[in-house]
Amino acid sequence: ACICEKNKRVSNCRVDNGRCLCDAVGSGIAVYCDTLTPKCLLMKAEVMGSKSGRREKPKDAFEDTDGLYDPECENSGAFKAKQCNGTTCWCVNTAGVRRTDKHDADLKCNQLVRTTWIIIEMKHAERNAPLNAESLKKFFMDTITNRYLLDGRYITKVLYENPYITIDLKQNSSDKYSGGVDIADVAYYFEKDVKGDSIFHNNRLNVSIDNEALKLEKTVVYYVDEIAPEFSMKSLTPGLIAVIVVVVIAIVAAIVVLVSSNK
Repeated sequence: ACICEKNKRVSNCRVDNGRCLCDAVGSGIAVYCDTLTPKCLLMKAEVMGSKSGRREKPKDAFEDTDGLYDPECENSGAFKAKQCNGTTCWCVNTAGVRRTDKHDADLKCNQLVRTTWIIIEMKHAERNAPLNAESLKKFFMDTITNRYLLDGRYITKVLYENPYITIDLKQNSSDKYSGGVDIADVAYYFEKDVKGDSIFHNNRLNVSIDNEALKLEKTVVYYVDEIAPEFSMKSLTPGLIAVIVVVVIAIVAAIVVLVSSNK
């Protein structure tokens, strides 16, 4: 037997070729414990763990406008492109976030669309003095590369605009190498950590900058897909409009940069 350090929602742990191998709760799919478990399997385990099948939603996060659902996962741990709840179905991205309106069971989701850019936006509690931007950047770079095992080249920005901290993770499908972790899984582990509901076995994340604990008041995660989402305007919730606005602003900003740098 062994202890699954990176996922507490497992059973039947055993040593396999020197690595700890366990079965993910809910799906029974075997996962190695020296790397992150895919988000789809984590969500499935969480649904099994909460008797009602729904958890309290964080009041600020809109990425979960649909609440926790019981996802269909591939054996690899990836989300199936089409997800259903009873007779209602929708298409999701690689982060398992809905990207179409809800339809009946005839809906076709031809491909699992890649989430290539994840923006994690945090707001810290009021402070007398701003944080040291370099220390803050080092803390989050170190945490994401060491704790979540993400290659540092996928962390494209850690920006501090008091009181907001923004982290950009970017990874194309061609970037993700075999055995490497996915930015969607990293964002999910991180979100759970900052909300005090860590997936790790007995290993809480202490956000501490220059030996001072940092209190985060709010964390929101935005997803930008390789292909724009397909929502009809009438069905958009404010949160989803915000996602599309973020995408548009990002695209406009990129155009602005191109224009100004060509002068």
